[in-house]
Amino acid sequence: MVTVKRENIDTDYSANGTFLPKQEMNQSSEIAGRIVSVLVKEGSRVSAGQTLATIKRDAIEVDVSQAQNNLQNAIIDNQRYENAYKTGGVTKQQLDNSRLQLKNMQAAVKAQGVRVNDTSIRAGISGTINKKMVEPGTVVSVGTSMFEIVNINTLKLSVLVDESQVGKIQLGQVVPISVNVLPEDSFSGRITFIAPKSDASLNFPVEIEVPNKGNLKAGMYATAVFKTNNGAETQNMLTVPAEAFVNGVSSGQLFIVQNGTAKLIKVTIGKVYGDKVQILTGLTEGQQVITSGQINLDNGSKINIVK
Repeated sequence: MVTVKRENIDTDYSANGTFLPKQEMNQSSEIAGRIVSVLVKEGSRVSAGQTLATIKRDAIEVDVSQAQNNLQNAIIDNQRYENAYKTGGVTKQQLDNSRLQLKNMQAAVKAQGVRVNDTSIRAGISGTINKKMVEPGTVVSVGTSMFEIVNINTLKLSVLVDESQVGKIQLGQVVPISVNVLPEDSFSGRITFIAPKSDASLNFPVEIEVPNKGNLKAGMYATAVFKTNNGAETQNMLTVPAEAFVNGVSSGQLFIVQNGTAKLIKVTIGKVYGDKVQILTGLTEGQQVITSGQINLDNGSKINIVK
């Protein structure tokens, strides 16, 4: 038996998930070759563009020299054709071929310059070296993964939100976060993504960006609390437990205690909040409602209240 009273209903919704890095990438090699030096170690903080390792470039530098020599020859030859064309010594087609050869040699020098640049493996993002897969002397090919870089200055908390709750949250909403292994610390993040489509279980993936104070790690388990309270709508409500209803909440029938007997009444219900049911009419604050044993009661049955 419970006494009917007014109360504020907490409609906050919690969802569990794990932290993911805001950015992560596998830094790979653009060219094939042998590693000469590795300039970072696991745990090193790096900036985008910073050189992480170098690849042997002796053979490439020979190709660069050859390309530069070919370019110089093409410049000299083209100048001869330009002068000869003015006096009618060569045809327009011969001059065009000379100019084309010069452009090709210029492009070849640029291409060799790109190869030289690619011998320095540079970080694509700023972050921390989480894993190093090469050592000096390692032979790599194009696309070989060399370093795993993660950026955890900001983390993403990935959670699943039930379809009944997803409409109550919005992008940009600030969400309190609790982390299991850091119970004394408080965190919060901002919702940056709400999936437009649910998964097979009718849950919607939601991402929350959380600034890292320095003690959060990717992979940590956390709980997000979505504040979905509807203001005055869920304040000072007259409620009874859902278990008090005879034949289910939809019946709207309850037994109340009146002069030592059970009286069956009909009430108008509002919304259901978990195990609490809002009462719109039919009950007043302070009345006593029977919550167990209703199957054994008839309207007007004498009752013995066991305390």
